[in-house]
Amino acid sequence: MNSMNVEEKLLFWVGAFTVASLVLWVLYKLLSGFRIWVLGNGMLIYPNLGKWAVVTGATDGIGKSYAEELARRGFALMLISRSQDKLDDVARLLKEQYNVETGTIAVDFGRSDIYKKIEAGLAGLEIGVLVNNVGVSYPYPEYYLNIPDLDNFITNMVNVNITSVCHMTRLVLPRMAERSKGVVLNISSASGMYPLPLLTVYSSTKAFVDFFSRGLQEEYRRQGVIIQSVLPFFVVTKMTRIRKPTLDKPTPDRYVLSELATVGLQSQTNGYFPHAVMGWLTTKLVPIDLVIFFGARMNRLQRTGYLNRRKMRELKNGDALKNGDALKND
Repeated sequence: MNSMNVEEKLLFWVGAFTVASLVLWVLYKLLSGFRIWVLGNGMLIYPNLGKWAVVTGATDGIGKSYAEELARRGFALMLISRSQDKLDDVARLLKEQYNVETGTIAVDFGRSDIYKKIEAGLAGLEIGVLVNNVGVSYPYPEYYLNIPDLDNFITNMVNVNITSVCHMTRLVLPRMAERSKGVVLNISSASGMYPLPLLTVYSSTKAFVDFFSRGLQEEYRRQGVIIQSVLPFFVVTKMTRIRKPTLDKPTPDRYVLSELATVGLQSQTNGYFPHAVMGWLTTKLVPIDLVIFFGARMNRLQRTGYLNRRKMRELKNGDALKNGDALKND
């Protein structure tokens, strides 16, 4: 050190500071990851937040798994979805397995005139958790102008994916803020982290859910309310048409258990450690133009496969009809 000139000393301390900063940053990230993905949030999501949990889209997939896990933790459940028969089945299951009080509200979130009915159904309930899970996607990836019945498609997707989140939060948030406690989980999608061509409307509505959630979290965190944006990648559900779970494609039960452990620790979460790694890679490491390019390429391939399969089914059905007519003529 004594033999160094001024310029060498300056470079030495700049390098030492840079290395020390990098080491501290890596250490901080490792400790934060351990806190989130190993220790979790402990006893945060329990009925001391409020007796009732409300779950939209509660009859299948992630929504049903949220309902089951919250019931297991002792919450009474208000289930909201479109089919009364499916709602009754889930409510019966929760009563039998977890001995909790349940209620149901059957509405079609594709409509905009349903919220007075929902408000009446929620009246007087002490709601500790709201899971805005209901959502709808494309039947298959498609170019915007080629989407069948585009006008109704747009209206339905905006009502289900955006309007429902805004109105359900409007109905529940005031009483949470008054009591200075409560949790709102808004289920977005990894598709909302960046534009996803051929699923453009879906991707955009999920980006809205993410921005809406993070903005409200900053508005109401000082009042004791947690509002979390949840952005899963692929999970084994009917919507994704994935049947076999893998490390990066968990079952809904596994995903929900992991996600609930992040509440209060992350205002924006992928909810599941392998998904968090994928989220970091696609937003921090890989250039956004490449993510968009490969997303478009994947969806074009899926679109081609779907249209080819549909054409084959139509040809088979046409041949079957011809054979049936021939038998009749014989």
